[in-house]
Amino acid sequence: MLAELEGVSPELLDDEQFLRHALGEALTQADATVLEVVSKQFEPQGVTVLALLSESHASIHTYPEVGAVFVDVFTCGTRAKPALAVQLLAEALGAASARTDMVSRGRRVPALVGEEKAS
Repeated sequence: MLAELEGVSPELLDDEQFLRHALGEALTQADATVLEVVSKQFEPQGVTVLALLSESHASIHTYPEVGAVFVDVFTCGTRAKPALAVQLLAEALGAASARTDMVSRGRRVPALVGEEKAS
């Protein structure tokens, strides 16, 4: 799931700790398994947050100067809900607008343990 969120407070988009927490919470509530979160505060502004998931990864890149954040939530399997993670993140950020695009990557891989096997 790719998303562009706009109309976000520049202060929130430059708050590294808030963004780490907001991304982690959104992913957890969307049934993703967060293994590790790393982040980088840029000068004079902007933050990148990366979350390593059991299901793959998620990232956010902020642009406080224009009130925008770009989001990528990539998951494998059927348990995690990337669209819900983006929705929850948009709500936490108070985004005025969100454009999303669901992208399927690669061929269907054999299902995870407990899921129906691919043919």
